[in-house]
Amino acid sequence: MEIYDKYVKSIDEHISNYKQSAIELNDFMAENPELGGEEFQASKRMVEMLSQLGFSVEYPFAGIPTAFKAVCGKGNGPVVALMVEYDALPGIGHGCGHCLHGSMSILAAAGLTGVMEEIDGTLWVIGTPAEETNGAKVAMADQGLFEGVSLALMIHCNSRDNFVRYRSLALDPIKFTFHGKTAHAAGSPWDGLNALNAVQLLFHSIDMLRQHVKPEVRMHGVIKEGGTAPNIVPELASAEFYFRSPERKYLDEILEKVFNCARGSALATGTEVSWEKFETSFDNMVPNHPAESMMEEVYTELGIPLSESPGAMGSSDVGNVSHVCPAIQPMLAIMDREVAAHTREFAAAVTTQMGYEALEKGASALARASLRTFLDKGLRKEMQEVLKDQ
Repeated sequence: MEIYDKYVKSIDEHISNYKQSAIELNDFMAENPELGGEEFQASKRMVEMLSQLGFSVEYPFAGIPTAFKAVCGKGNGPVVALMVEYDALPGIGHGCGHCLHGSMSILAAAGLTGVMEEIDGTLWVIGTPAEETNGAKVAMADQGLFEGVSLALMIHCNSRDNFVRYRSLALDPIKFTFHGKTAHAAGSPWDGLNALNAVQLLFHSIDMLRQHVKPEVRMHGVIKEGGTAPNIVPELASAEFYFRSPERKYLDEILEKVFNCARGSALATGTEVSWEKFETSFDNMVPNHPAESMMEEVYTELGIPLSESPGAMGSSDVGNVSHVCPAIQPMLAIMDREVAAHTREFAAAVTTQMGYEALEKGASALARASLRTFLDKGLRKEMQEVLKDQ
């Protein structure tokens, strides 16, 4: 522990020195929110800060214009990857806190720069755009980026509770398009085939399906196209849905039932239906208990009170990473009360004093967990064995 304490002291000093820069980075992104795939200002600022810290940076990265990979260390030994998010939500801004916990990862990287030349190991800082839509981590995982990584980690903002054992739902985003036939809605509606009616039936049938799926399943959608004018029978209508389940295998079973709902809706209305993925699918989170126990020790070390994990909540492209290498995404409170994410109230919390305190404390947690991974060969072995057993 003596060597660990020595390195922690250096980490804390660097985090203190760069805290204000991280706050300014967070505030800039909060004031200038960018949607997924459009985070040019945010990624540029992050890359500039990492370059100034001495990281070797590749930008753009992985064929994604707003992604980046920054590397620091001797180039040997274990690899730890700090993941960075920075996309915002349409109409809400940073209602999921990506600007804050993205800056948290950058600040953690700044903290580790003081020790990386003294230990065997390589630190990656991976800029992962578009978590809210197409999830750059999915493409990166598919490309093999995370293969051989000892631990990939980030912290996600939460409203009131702190917990480490985050679980996510597998997600498939499906768009259904129905094609019918126009007619005068008053003069000769019998000549038309109403595509909007088919979409309405699809919603009703999926609502009826809910009582025959497990409680953890989530199915929710919106109508994207529903016709052009009230006096014209709609010939084209479409809807986009998210389907989620704690396990990919069960989600595949549910989708077959959903597709039958779509076929039945088309048959009942005389229309034709097709479907496609309109965004990237996410996999469920693979638990890694040795990594989670280690991070719980770090939270306790920093005086962060721990709550029980509520179980699977939402979906994240970190899930795809967790199928390739050990990965964790602990949650850290930025408010003192329960507030739903993806709201303007949550977005306002990222520039509060409590948000700034979480930024510093979360960076310390990420840096210490990274350090423990670098120093503890036994821990790395345990994390890999858990992954192999999946």
